[in-house]
Amino acid sequence: MVLWYSAVIAVGLVALVWSADRFVNGASAIAKRAGLTPMLIGLTIVSVGTSAPEILISIMSALAGSGELAVGNALGSNIANVGLVLGITLLFSSITLGRDTTWVDLPLLMLAVLVTWFLLYDLELSRSNSFVLLGMLALFFFRVAQHARQSNNDAEARETSTLTLPLAWLSFLGGLLLLIASSRILVWAASHIATALGVSELVIGLTIVAVGTSLPELAASVMSALKGHADMAVGAIVGSNMFNILLVLAIPGLWGSLSLQTAVVSRDMVAVFLTTLVLALAALWRWNGASGSGTLARGTGLALLSLYTAYYGWLFFVP
Repeated sequence: MVLWYSAVIAVGLVALVWSADRFVNGASAIAKRAGLTPMLIGLTIVSVGTSAPEILISIMSALAGSGELAVGNALGSNIANVGLVLGITLLFSSITLGRDTTWVDLPLLMLAVLVTWFLLYDLELSRSNSFVLLGMLALFFFRVAQHARQSNNDAEARETSTLTLPLAWLSFLGGLLLLIASSRILVWAASHIATALGVSELVIGLTIVAVGTSLPELAASVMSALKGHADMAVGAIVGSNMFNILLVLAIPGLWGSLSLQTAVVSRDMVAVFLTTLVLALAALWRWNGASGSGTLARGTGLALLSLYTAYYGWLFFVP
């Protein structure tokens, strides 16, 4: 049976990589034709689309009374997005960050992490906590809308995509649907393997489910970097992490108060905080005021991957 699930995972990975290519092609074409920047597309359409697996898992977990799986998925996905996804992406290509990403979006993500850590400090995810998180998500949407107006006002003529608009939407939506389906297949197969080994729901959420649902971000981000749209990769990760911590994490609390393990606050939130902090500090450190941009290079990617590896060591080898 394990061999069967392993074969399913292999097929899912092939589908994931191919669909990510279609997805990025469509998203890039839509961005150019709509007069929007790749960063804005990453912060909205891409981040919502690639967060869909986490959102679906969170809803289903809450309905099934498995809230810890949803919490582990939300936090584990944030750790994987920065430590694994962005870390690997930076090994393929350096990433240039604009002023808004460095001085607005990353600090907002840092604020969201700190507020979430404070709310969970009593080891309880209550309905009121969830409403606070959803309120912060609304503010983030306001920020994105404001960014959109500025982008439209300052938009310059852009290179025309080789895809017609209908084909761009077909590529985007078809790629997105296959991204979601293939990631769900991977999570389904991996979860069956883990469950057979008697692993707790929290650990399953933090590891197999989190990595599985982060695979769309990994595939889309690497493809974006290889195609010269690395800024879209960062936008997708920042937006996706906002959705994970402010929406995916909030969902199980809407069904009622959820008691949490101590490790959620003392281990998992620490990892979320540290990976986000390293990313934000690296962006500030590499900021060039003269050019109005900053560049993240391979060294930052190695640092993020090292943090991610250290977290897994903490998760499995520290009592």
